[in-house]
Amino acid sequence: MITLNNKSVFIQNESIIWEKVGEGVRRIVMAYTDDVMLVKVAFEKGSIGAVHQHVHTQLTNIESGIFEVEIAGVKQVLKAGDAFFIPSNEWHGVVCLEAGTLIDVFSPMRKDFIPQISL
Repeated sequence: MITLNNKSVFIQNESIIWEKVGEGVRRIVMAYTDDVMLVKVAFEKGSIGAVHQHVHTQLTNIESGIFEVEIAGVKQVLKAGDAFFIPSNEWHGVVCLEAGTLIDVFSPMRKDFIPQISL
């Protein structure tokens, strides 16, 4: 993972270590500043991102796969190329219908994703 300090940086996927965060779910924090964080999350078919909420706004692009996405109790099936937005404190979660990867952008950054500064 790379901390960006207001300078240009190139981020190569191979240089970042995946972290297992649940059954069939792993993620890498690609980069972050205090204001924004870029995270890649890979799901195996059938794995679940449990319904939860957080203060961070979240924009997610579906890089690959098919997901049932739930936001504020509304469910929709989305596929590669689709995206969704989650306002601050809104309940949300996903079920992976076909193995795939999500690209998440959080604002502000998620301190709980960084072990050395976890709350």
